[in-house]
Amino acid sequence: MKRLSAMLIAALALAAFVNIASATPRVEARQVRQHARIHQGVRSGELTRGEIHRLRAGQRHIRRVDRRTEFDGRVTPRERMRLERLQDRQSRAIYRLKHNGRSR
Repeated sequence: MKRLSAMLIAALALAAFVNIASATPRVEARQVRQHARIHQGVRSGELTRGEIHRLRAGQRHIRRVDRRTEFDGRVTPRERMRLERLQDRQSRAIYRLKHNGRSR
């Protein structure tokens, strides 16, 4: 259990460090909140291991898209809309998986 806790703390620190580099503070703040929701689901046992992996992969995808959009130094309205849409989908996925009746 301690090993799992240490791994989760390390993952949170890494996620926070990766998000610091984001040039879009709104996306960054939402990523942090969604990561916290996932972490809470892990702590409470509401998420299975497969669900955790799927949600974390979704978070990584959003981070990659965010990095690509800000590569040229400017985030266009279309890119911002795409990021928000991805985060909306991820938020719904977090809710659905936390409330689907499965647990560890």
